[in-house]
Amino acid sequence: MQTFSCRCGNPLFFENTHCLACESDVGWCPTCSNIVALEPLDNGGYRCTHEGCGTALMQCHNYSAENVCNRMVVMAEGHADSLCDCCRYNDVIPDLSTPGNRERWAALEAAKRRLFHTLDLLKLPHGTEGENIRVPLSFSFMADALPDQGLWRSTASQEKVYTGHANGHITINVKEADDVERERLRVDMNESHRTLIGHFRHEIGHYYWDLLVKGQDESTSCRVFGDHNNPTYSDALEQYYQQGAPTDWSTRFISAYASMHPWEDFAETFAFYLDMVAVLDTALHMGLSRAEYDGTLDSMLRAFHQVGMAVNELNRDMGLLDLAPRVIAPTVREKLAYLHKLIQNANASSQAA
Repeated sequence: MQTFSCRCGNPLFFENTHCLACESDVGWCPTCSNIVALEPLDNGGYRCTHEGCGTALMQCHNYSAENVCNRMVVMAEGHADSLCDCCRYNDVIPDLSTPGNRERWAALEAAKRRLFHTLDLLKLPHGTEGENIRVPLSFSFMADALPDQGLWRSTASQEKVYTGHANGHITINVKEADDVERERLRVDMNESHRTLIGHFRHEIGHYYWDLLVKGQDESTSCRVFGDHNNPTYSDALEQYYQQGAPTDWSTRFISAYASMHPWEDFAETFAFYLDMVAVLDTALHMGLSRAEYDGTLDSMLRAFHQVGMAVNELNRDMGLLDLAPRVIAPTVREKLAYLHKLIQNANASSQAA
């Protein structure tokens, strides 16, 4: 992720809604793809102040009314779509009558916007119901428990909400937006990382298996990740939670959870690929990497290793978790190579359409 510049010269960041220097409202302009200062128009709406743009804009409804977004929509003949290109994917939002849920929703939306930014960098296809997309994408942010004095208590009237994916629909339990609860779950599940953006990247991996692999490239996927039909997902899940990951999982998988089933292996590896793309995008824009990165997988891995090792040491200086694994096992590299080619083919297909 790059930084941006206000018309006053102050740096702006991807999540900003105001410039702290000149106090201008700011937002994401979909025309020039920048976080920009917004100039109010006499007849309502705003003008993008980025040099050479000047697009007439209106705030996304979730920006103007809910304060959980910072994206703009293009205004045509004085009107604009009410939701931005990210918020329009929502099917269910958290219950805003619950204290703290607006803040949790804002955190979920911020992670989702970063997800879409990475998908757009890769030119990966996605769309909603009624658009020209084989598997429509949508999101629900729901709860099966309520916060009570810093803890979460179950609500007997609600079914359990599992973070997951089914047929293009991604559900995230709003508890994952609570830093304390998410860290407790990370420790309980013995995970090296558990982050909000990580959930989005993992679940979107399942979405792209449905969109790009299912019924199209399953035989190759089986050769790389294993047969997703044997054992069944339910049998593999039960075995994983009874026995845990194999002791040698790090020689074959990107994470312990990836060893559970080929679908989870695909999603975990896809999430790691998105991690690399996002980290390198930021590192290259910030001048943190001197490694050559020409778009090949090998150059990506070399650059990510360079940045990752540096950030690992910085994190250790501050007592934080490592960012990147020290070594990518050959089997994991093979899986990443498959995803790299799959994404390139999807990119080429979308450009040709």
